[in-house]
Amino acid sequence: MKLYDTQLAPNPRRVRLFMHEKGINDVEIVSVSLLEGAHKQPDYLQKAGLANVPMLEMDDGTCITESLAICRYLESVYPEPNLMGRDAKETAIIEMWTRRAEMLVATPLMMAVRHGHPALAALEKQNPAIGEYNVEAGTKALKVFDRRLAESEWIAADRLTIADIVAFASIDFARMIKFRPPAEMTHVGRWLEAMNARESVSLAK
Repeated sequence: MKLYDTQLAPNPRRVRLFMHEKGINDVEIVSVSLLEGAHKQPDYLQKAGLANVPMLEMDDGTCITESLAICRYLESVYPEPNLMGRDAKETAIIEMWTRRAEMLVATPLMMAVRHGHPALAALEKQNPAIGEYNVEAGTKALKVFDRRLAESEWIAADRLTIADIVAFASIDFARMIKFRPPAEMTHVGRWLEAMNARESVSLAK
């Protein structure tokens, strides 16, 4: 298999984090330069269907994009350690928190970076007001996670799961615009320290 990857973007980093947590080391990594428009070239689009990264190309030539779909497939092929649910109840809870992490935290913080970091002006027309609005939205949403992390070491289960990966990748990405969760969110702060201490985070830079 091949993973078409780009180094700085948060969605490909989700997959790299996921793979490192599982110890997956037999997938070839193919670098794709977004700034050079490699994801918009005809050969890439023919495989991916959209100008999206990451993309996983299976051994039979099947290609899938969307980071969570890729992680779901890898979870099936490499079932341990489990990161997406051991039974119906746990799987549903993890998916609930993963959706919350993506919609409430990841999406606004990614939009904030896209519209707030000068280097990304090469990819799209930026609107500073959109960036500022999304910083506020992401910060407000983190209150939900601070409450959750007051009662649980990890976001969705008794261990790290895909929900933690989705939330962390975007919060860490937002450091590009000097974003930091408010100091009073002590439980988010404790969780971020735990995430940053994991070997997968250093490996998936």
